[in-house]
Amino acid sequence: MVVSTQPNLIRFLQDELAISTASIQVALKHSEQDPGPLPMILWQYGLVTLEQLEQIYDWMEVA
Repeated sequence: MVVSTQPNLIRFLQDELAISTASIQVALKHSEQDPGPLPMILWQYGLVTLEQLEQIYDWMEVA
């Protein structure tokens, strides 16, 4: 399990979008060097599709 300040977001990424723990860890590592919203970092590095990015932001609006 990835330790994060956003555990609900991490859980959503893993459970609903089937994003691998390894992909999330890569994005978290990059976010330490280049701070920004985790969903955008995932997308910028090709770890989620544009459709998945939209799903993440839709989920974030209601979460």
